[in-house]
Amino acid sequence: MSIGVFDSGVGGLTVHHKLVDRFPDADFIYLADQANAPYGGRGGEEIVDLTRAGCIRLFDQGCDLVVLACNTASGIALRRLQQTWLPGYRRALGRPVNILGIIVPTIEAATGLPWEHEAERRGDKVEKLDVLAVFSTPATTASRVYEIEIDKRRQDVAVFSEPCPELARMIEAGAAAEALAPIVQGHVTAITQRIGRAPDRAILGCTHYEIIADLFRAALPPGTPLIHQPDATAEALARYLERHPEFDAGDGGLRRFLTTGNPGPQPPLVATFWGAPLSFEAA
Repeated sequence: MSIGVFDSGVGGLTVHHKLVDRFPDADFIYLADQANAPYGGRGGEEIVDLTRAGCIRLFDQGCDLVVLACNTASGIALRRLQQTWLPGYRRALGRPVNILGIIVPTIEAATGLPWEHEAERRGDKVEKLDVLAVFSTPATTASRVYEIEIDKRRQDVAVFSEPCPELARMIEAGAAAEALAPIVQGHVTAITQRIGRAPDRAILGCTHYEIIADLFRAALPPGTPLIHQPDATAEALARYLERHPEFDAGDGGLRRFLTTGNPGPQPPLVATFWGAPLSFEAA
């Protein structure tokens, strides 16, 4: 069987690229819902419906596992689909399938703690706060998932989120770095002013932003650590597959790239990131 990787567009390729590096013999099918991209400005019910539809497409293609390589889908839709839809769908399929996200491994990487850990509330004064900036879509920012889940585990980490309404759309459209750089700088400046100082670390909380990680590095103070979601997701998937041998990642090295939008070559920015020209086929 195959591993599915789902995103609203090309941003999830950043996660997919790392998964391919980590599992070179595994079979992968990537699906970009470009007909409905980006998800960041959509309502919660619509995001749930679109994410469910994308997962069904990948399960129909023979995937056993689907990785939601999208913060918005992971933050808004994942838990609900896992709890209220997936159990019945598994029974109807008659085989084990599951959906995983990227927010859990990102929070584990940001806190250095397993997801199951919850901090004791002692009320002691924290001597020094670790200030963490999260750059994300408006929907992810509004969900406050990073603030809520990190606060459960680390009281010494203060999370500040910065919504970036146009950034994913511009990257998806293939905007040039020269057009993207001032937008990134504006968001870094805005969150720095809101915090009152530069952040100690940053999460690129939309997988599209990994494509332009160099622009964030240039805008942030030199040496500011970035928590990379693709790395965290690849390691989390490796641990998951070790614990769940019922899921077969395949061994034929299959690579398929599907889109609900217009099939064909992807923008030069994507090709530059991927390391080679990339073309999508119709889903």
